[in-house]
Amino acid sequence: MDNFFGDDFVVPTFTLADFEPGVGQRWSTWPAITPSERGPQPWPEWVVTSAAAVDTELGILKTGKEADVFLIERAVPDNPGGGVLLAAKRYRSAEHRDFTRSGVYREGRVERRSRDQRAIERGTAYGRSVAAVAWSYAEFEALSRMHSRGVAVPYPVQVNGTELLIEFIGTGTVAAPRLAQSAAVGTELAALFDQVVEILLGFARAGCAHGDLSPYNLLVHDGRVVVIDLPQLVDVAANPNGFELLERDCRNVCDWFVRRGHPADAGEVFARALAELF
Repeated sequence: MDNFFGDDFVVPTFTLADFEPGVGQRWSTWPAITPSERGPQPWPEWVVTSAAAVDTELGILKTGKEADVFLIERAVPDNPGGGVLLAAKRYRSAEHRDFTRSGVYREGRVERRSRDQRAIERGTAYGRSVAAVAWSYAEFEALSRMHSRGVAVPYPVQVNGTELLIEFIGTGTVAAPRLAQSAAVGTELAALFDQVVEILLGFARAGCAHGDLSPYNLLVHDGRVVVIDLPQLVDVAANPNGFELLERDCRNVCDWFVRRGHPADAGEVFARALAELF
């Protein structure tokens, strides 16, 4: 047989890149997860999907009762400007979190595997480990669902075990302030109030309530309100506390606007949400 490549052909050799992740770095976890653990398509252009990308820890953004949120940069080394900042929400195990009301939100939920459901209900060691992962996946699914419906939530990039990576909302490396930190008063709050009501109604159209909505989990970035912290998203019809939680969401945010000098009728907002439910 003739030599197809010619006599001067040299078999190429491939070597690993010189770069190795350092302290506070890891290879991107994107290639290792399943398609169902990645955010809804089409993926935004800024999502980094390269297997050569590296995640770099930049610091902690927030500590919470059930999880801590860190800032990371996902980028391909030697690709200036090609990286993206992400918020990494890492759920603690049941032994290390303080989320005493979780049972209120879990009512009406059923785990995919009956074994897991029974273990959670019995509070076994296995059940506690399942529950820790269940919260991250519950939030990922809630964010994916609400993002697809056009509700103002951060884009969920991926979930992997107890870690959820989401779109970072902020300027530079500074996170957007919470609504509770807003200096706006009176009529200056009108546009913000309208957006918060639309978020409430967006949840209701999906048959849901946030379950823990307050000015502390509503971010304001360049005049846009974005809602965060959705692990406890409640199916209003399936959860026996659903209507109570929906009414509380309405009351919590309306009371804050009233204290700041903007008229807000919690009963009216609740009635509008109920109309969207049915």
